[in-house]
Order: sequence, then structure tokens, then C-alpha cells
Amino acid sequence: MSAVVQEALAGVRVVRAYRQESTEIERFRRSNDLYVERNRGLITLQSAFYPSLTLCFGLSTLVVLWVGGRDVMARRITLGEFVAFSRYLVMLSWPMIAFGWVINSVQRGVASWERMLEVLDVPTTPGVGFRTVERKPTPGVVGLQAPRIEIRHLTFRYPESTSDALEDVSFDVAPGQTVAIVGATGSGKSTLLSLLPRLHEPPAGSIFIDGIDICEMPFASLRRLMGVVPQEPFLFSETIGGNIAFGLEQPWGSDATRATVTRAASLAGLDADVTAFARGYDTMVGERGITLSGGQKQRAAIARAIALDPRILLLDDALSSVDTATEEAILRQLRAVRQSRTCLIVAHRVSTVRDADRILVLQGGRLVEGGTHDELVALGGVYAGMHRRQLLEEEIAAS
Repeated sequence: MSAVVQEALAGVRVVRAYRQESTEIERFRRSNDLYVERNRGLITLQSAFYPSLTLCFGLSTLVVLWVGGRDVMARRITLGEFVAFSRYLVMLSWPMIAFGWVINSVQRGVASWERMLEVLDVPTTPGVGFRTVERKPTPGVVGLQAPRIEIRHLTFRYPESTSDALEDVSFDVAPGQTVAIVGATGSGKSTLLSLLPRLHEPPAGSIFIDGIDICEMPFASLRRLMGVVPQEPFLFSETIGGNIAFGLEQPWGSDATRATVTRAASLAGLDADVTAFARGYDTMVGERGITLSGGQKQRAAIARAIALDPRILLLDDALSSVDTATEEAILRQLRAVRQSRTCLIVAHRVSTVRDADRILVLQGGRLVEGGTHDELVALGGVYAGMHRRQLLEEEIAAS
């Protein structure tokens, strides 16, 4: 019943847009009826249990009196032995009841524990060959510098899939370089970005940061290097400032955190929107950021990543919900941020990736093209076709 309510509230915009309020109310009513029906079954069992328990105790006492009384009269046992036996029987009744309750509680606990084990038993670190890697600073490469990323013959398949999401992908990203990844829907762009912070486990020996296999790096060390902006930004039921400061060591409210959040929001193009709110950065955004627009949520997610001051910045189609003018302004402000970081950008718009140092084109999970914007347009391949289609769409929209 709680899951039904949570799902309906999370998708309330879709429910309203498709006029499905009455359907959701009916679905909630059915879940309530099912809950009541199952509780009635439990109440029926409990109402029969306690009288049956009392009846059993009464019958056992009656049997003891009948059999024991006859044995005393026949002098097979003494009166003292009969009284002692009856007393012991009364003393044993409560422990036996408690034992039954303990068994019931244990069974409920086991059922709940099995559901928890489905999550807890999932390995969070590699089993064979795992070792802690200490990052030793190398001048100009590691430490506070932007790291190098190398992808070597990466092939990846989701457990439930019958085909490879990525097949034999190889490229490298120099320190401080911005590489854009483009391609049709389902070509593996988001999958590639999700493998870098090991949101999905990549094959060993396929992804390296400064020459270190990420499968040999502790999760905390690996993810501390990265600021990730997912394709679908998630905001907590918290203030705007609290959401942007989510990954910072100091909590929202301190002077240092406020300064960091304000700067990050400015770089993400969110500051103008925040100043329009009555409470500014202390404005509550509601569950999943429901009070913000899609573009505002994306910019808040970008600001959250920038606030961490990461060495690697991963943007997974992070500007899809903003208009072209806002996109250009954000990219212009992010240009200075990207210079000191290694950046990977996934995008569908050519305008988003035009000024990247290198553009990679994925098709069907394979890397088919690579180069700068001008080189790929002159090549006349997949990227050039995407570029022509988007130019045509812009001309049609402008006419």
C-alpha cells in the first residue's frame, strides 16, 4: 500500500497530465481492500487461537484430574506425587506459550532478513584480486591535477541482456581534455559513463585512471575523483542549497559551504532562478525536486557536481532540458571549469559538443568515428549526418 502511494506521488505530474486521478484512487482503494482482507484473515486466526489455547489448557487439566485421580484412588501414585505433577504442569504452561511466540517472531524475522539479504549479499567490492591502491602523486599527472583516462578494448553486457551494450571500445582522454560522446539512442553512451564510477562493474583490465585499473581501486577513492551528473537528475526533499551541498564535508548552512554552493550555482546558470525564489537557497524543492522545472533540476545537479571540485567531470546529457540560449551560457561558464578537469560529456545536441577537444561517435555499442567537430563534419559520416539533421531542425523551428 505504501509503494502504491509513493509511486503515485512521485509520478503525480504524469497522473495529472493523463487525467488518471480516478484510476490511481481506484488502485489505492484496491490496495486498501487487500490490506484489510489480509488483516481480517489474521484477526480471524488470532481470535480462534486464544480461545483454542485456553480450551487446550482446560482439557489438559481435566485429563490430569481424571487420570491422576483414578491413579491416586488405586494407590498407584501418592497424593503428593499427583499434586507435584499438577504443579509442574502449570509451571510448564507459560514457557511453552513463550516458546511458540518466539518461533513465530523468528519466522517473521527470517522473512524480513531474507529480503534484506537480497541487498546485503550483493558484493560491493571485487572478490578475487582486490587490493587497496594508494595514489602516489606524480608531478603534472595525479594529486590535484586532472587524471588520464584510458579505455582498453572494453566490452560490456548487462546481466539480463543477450547482446553487448559496448563492444571492443578503446580510446584515451588526456589530462584536462574534454571528450564528448555522441550517438543514437541505445548506442551505449550512458552505459560507458556509468562504468567509470563503477555504478555497473566493468571487466577487469578495461578502464584505467592514471594507469591504475579502476577495478583495483576502493569505491571511496575512485568516486572521490568524480563529479557525476546523471541523465535523470535526482533531488532530495531538501532545500536547494542542501541539494547542491549534498557531497560536501561541511553541512549546508556554514559560511564556507554557502560560498561554495553560490559559486557552483552561478557556474551552472542556476543563480538567477534561485534569487527569484522568496527564500533563495533555503527554498524547499519537494520530493524529487517536484517544485522545480526540468531545466532547473538539471542545473542543480550540475551545480552539485561542480561544488565537489572533482578531478573528473561526467555529464550524461546534462543539458537536454534547457533551451539553446541557456545551454550556450552554461557551456561558456563551464569552459573555465573544464580546463582543470578531465571531462566526458554525453549529449544528443551537436551544439553541446561542438567545442570539445575530441568527439567520439558510438553506433550499436561500437566506436565508429573520432575527431574534432570540423574533422567529423568534413568526413561526411555518422556525425556529419547528425549535424545536418539538427541544422535542418533548427531552420524549420526558426521559420
